[in-house]
Amino acid sequence: MIEAQARTTKAPSPVTVASNAFVAAHLGEATALGERLVGLVAVPDAFVASLRAGFRSLGDAANAESGRRIAPGLTGNLGVRLPLMETAHKAFKRGTRQTSPATILDVVDRLLADEVPEIRWFGMWNLARTLSPEPERTWQLLRRAAGEAHEWITVDTLAHPYGEGLLRDPRRWEELGRLAGSSSRWQRRLVGSTLATLPHVKLSGARDRALAERGLPLIVQLIGDEEPDVQKALSWALRTFADLDAVATASLLEQETRVAVRNRDGNRAWVIRDSLSKLPLPTAARLRADLDGIRRNPRATSTSPAADAARALHSAATLAAAGTAPGPGLGLREE
Repeated sequence: MIEAQARTTKAPSPVTVASNAFVAAHLGEATALGERLVGLVAVPDAFVASLRAGFRSLGDAANAESGRRIAPGLTGNLGVRLPLMETAHKAFKRGTRQTSPATILDVVDRLLADEVPEIRWFGMWNLARTLSPEPERTWQLLRRAAGEAHEWITVDTLAHPYGEGLLRDPRRWEELGRLAGSSSRWQRRLVGSTLATLPHVKLSGARDRALAERGLPLIVQLIGDEEPDVQKALSWALRTFADLDAVATASLLEQETRVAVRNRDGNRAWVIRDSLSKLPLPTAARLRADLDGIRRNPRATSTSPAADAARALHSAATLAAAGTAPGPGLGLREE
């Protein structure tokens, strides 16, 4: 048995071996960088300059190129590998446990405005620390970062503090709901990414079944979105909620399958198919068979309820700007 397992164990690729070696060789440098930043926390400009110099030293050109390839829209990245960023951040966080949240936010404000993605991400990692003592100012920075995001790594980095914010203050669910109607695909993706990330937040209630009751209706609002980046986040969230409430998630997927089949909706069908791995095998097989032949059309527009509502509001605003009141048949109607 041991010999059989040894034969089937896949050896790490040369890329993985090189990556692990690079990280191991630079862990001490990353720790020293985090410790150095502790002494600069009250001087944001000096903090950023030190962080930039440190990350340039820790950067890996091959990893920078790989990042730009997997995240179209990512620019200016230095290629700092995640374990090294995490090591530097842990050292910084450990040394600033007693630092004023207002001081932390002053630095984060400056970090979020930087042109280097890794520097912005380092700042985002600190927003969860300030949600409880400085909620309003923290949310201002979260909103700003969400509005400026233009690739999925940044969006998914923001998802964790957004998720923690929902758990700390349920009123923030309304804010997440508003993002579902955003014209920015990255803000719409943030809805799905936040929902998918919720169970990984280290707070009480992060795995409560009640989260599905709040989250699944938001997915219903967005399913049918034309953007692949949004679709991927929605299927990720659905797989997450299948672990929290399998019955409710399966019911949603059954319902949306009927809609996709009736309308030959490839956008909706893709999300459903990508979510089926968490469902019981017989249910997954049946839904997959129902969706057979329904594929995404790159020319198809969004069919989500959120997109329908946004189009209706845009039409109403256009009419209002022209000084024309909506006549019969031009207002919102119930299906």
